[in-house]
Amino acid sequence: MLNGLLLPFLVAMFLAINMGGSGTSPSFATAYGSGILRKDLIPGLFGLCVLVGALVAGKNTAITLGKGILPAESLNYTLTTIILFSVALSLLFANLLGVPQSTSQSTVLALSAPAHYVGQLNSTKLFTEIIPTWIILPIVSFGIMYLIGSVSIRRFDYKHPGYFQTIKRQSLFRWVVIITSCYVAFSIGSNNVANASGPIASMITNELHINPTGGNFVLIMILATLIIAPSFGIGSSIFGRKLIVKTGTEITEIGRVEASIISVITASLLLTASISRGIPTSLVQLNTFAILALSVSKNGWKPTFSNKVVKRLWLIWFIAPVFAFLLSYFLTMLADKAGMLHL
Repeated sequence: MLNGLLLPFLVAMFLAINMGGSGTSPSFATAYGSGILRKDLIPGLFGLCVLVGALVAGKNTAITLGKGILPAESLNYTLTTIILFSVALSLLFANLLGVPQSTSQSTVLALSAPAHYVGQLNSTKLFTEIIPTWIILPIVSFGIMYLIGSVSIRRFDYKHPGYFQTIKRQSLFRWVVIITSCYVAFSIGSNNVANASGPIASMITNELHINPTGGNFVLIMILATLIIAPSFGIGSSIFGRKLIVKTGTEITEIGRVEASIISVITASLLLTASISRGIPTSLVQLNTFAILALSVSKNGWKPTFSNKVVKRLWLIWFIAPVFAFLLSYFLTMLADKAGMLHL
């Protein structure tokens, strides 16, 4: 039995490693770009905060991904491996390209593919809760940051010229950046760890013939989290440096104060989605929309949205989840034809 569970766990850890690489950038890019934290300190701190976030606030999202889209009893050895492999492969390509990507959207679509194939897709959850949240939260992130950037920051900077440059040199600001970075990592733990731990927990309950609606499911979910979450720190060590050097430089051009404000806004929205409804949501997109709002407040709408980098982001955000869906559906179909779908 344990040998049979080994492959899905290895794939889940591989996925977590890739998520760790992708999540390091929005968490600690400001701290690195500001010279506040060394690169070698970031993976350990990031991994610890992710673990705490997953254990404290990750339950609802893990339940959604474990049995909210596809019934828990259907997440067997074969389907769990297919789903996690499809997500991990799509995210690996993004990491190798140095592009932060939405793991949550890829996971939801990778789950939806076999759910649709076997006729068990919870379309109500998908189309009335999850997808609307994907649309609404980035708009909220954009709106909040646009108001702050166009009203508060601009007016404050006009009345107190040079204040933001002065505060960056204060020791208090350094601690604010560190705490903000840890807060973002905590919110990532509350949402993204479930991409791997949710399906794994459901698979274990099926293989061990445990009732997925009982309290034992929560216990198994915690144990799966304890195994998978540390892999985020490993991924941060492997992939995070490439992403954080690039993004850290870009964010400091935005401004360290503004970047810290963006981190608080996006992490709070992600944490709210995790705790309130357990909706898997993209921190990368929340973060990017807030940055776009800041750019609009400074440079205007047309220069911002005609930027080639922005257009490339739209394309990649569309391709990766669709790739995860198609790959998951194709592998499910192959497994069914080979008589392995119910293993």
